[in-house]
Amino acid sequence: MTLIRPMFHEAWLAMGANRLRSALTMLGMVIGVGAVVIMLAIGQGAQYAVQQTISTMGSNLFIVLAGSFTASGVRSGSGGGPTLTVGDSDAIAELDGVVASAPTHMGSRQLVYGAQNWSTQVIGTTPDYLEARAWNVVNGAGFGDSDVRSATRVAVIGKTVAENLFGDEDPVGKTMRIQQSPFIVIGVLAPKGQNLDGRDQDDTVIIPLSTAQRKVFGTPFLGSVRMIMVQAAAADGMDRTMASVSSLLRQRHRLRDGMPDDFFMRNLSAAAESEAETTRTMSILLGAIASISLLVGGIGIMNIMLVSVTERTREIGIRMAIGARQQDILTQFLLEAVMISFAGCLLGLILGVGIALAINAFTGMVVVISGSAALLAFAVAAFVGIFFGWYPARKAARLDPIEALRYQ
Repeated sequence: MTLIRPMFHEAWLAMGANRLRSALTMLGMVIGVGAVVIMLAIGQGAQYAVQQTISTMGSNLFIVLAGSFTASGVRSGSGGGPTLTVGDSDAIAELDGVVASAPTHMGSRQLVYGAQNWSTQVIGTTPDYLEARAWNVVNGAGFGDSDVRSATRVAVIGKTVAENLFGDEDPVGKTMRIQQSPFIVIGVLAPKGQNLDGRDQDDTVIIPLSTAQRKVFGTPFLGSVRMIMVQAAAADGMDRTMASVSSLLRQRHRLRDGMPDDFFMRNLSAAAESEAETTRTMSILLGAIASISLLVGGIGIMNIMLVSVTERTREIGIRMAIGARQQDILTQFLLEAVMISFAGCLLGLILGVGIALAINAFTGMVVVISGSAALLAFAVAAFVGIFFGWYPARKAARLDPIEALRYQ
């Protein structure tokens, strides 16, 4: 241990004696570590963006879509048939493992306020919809079950609708028209941004289900809905809850064994997690590609250290002649390799963080610079320095002292 400090000093002097060569050797590590930090920051930023988008959807969600129908040989898509009802949703809400069940009827409609108009998605549903989506009202209030029973003409609007229809005005308490029907705006929803398919979630209006069916969309089968959004109690119980819902609906719809379902089920959480897993895989792939630069930098260190051993052969012989052990020579050259590696790592880390912050500032791309990325960079730098410095150091330590002293 007493020799470590002098060895560090000797390694520093050796690096200083050939500044240009040391700088060029470190350049490979600078580029490698910088590339790894940048790629990890971009990859983790993409993961964060996807996770934020997933969180806006709500947790543990799946939807039940109404079945299709056939008329004159023409088949409708899912949601086209009147196979789901509000009663189905109420029955689903009573099942174990179900937190909320919201019957939903939606479509695109034109909104009018004064001289302004805006086309958006109108969702007719119940208060459970906001609970399932974890969607808060930041201005005003939401509607209640009494509004659904009374088919009240009230609406809760998203941020995008509020900005495009009302501008700088406070929309709460204002009256707008959906088609020709007047609606009072009673609340504005918290912003959620885009969902996974790029649709603006804030470009929406939510009204009581009964109002939507009677005053906005109209339906020949009052009480039927196109979709039921269901929130399960836990992610690990999603499959079990979906199976229970399927069994309940088949029983309520009197479907015998062998008959196909007259509804469709979609697991929104599974789709979201699949997207997140894809992003994680891409992040790992980016880091792996960038780490190739570290390999190149390590090879550069090994080459320069081999040159250094050749140049300093007489010096090694003299050290051994005056009592230096093989272990001391080995440690000396390993320290030089590790110091070059760590210096390159530090500069690469600074460069990578700077470029990542510049990417965020100039492009708006989300980047996440974590401490784990810095620790990983230093760990890899130490490994590269030791791994690629070992062979030159071992070669130096195994030189024959007499032959080393004769070397010209």
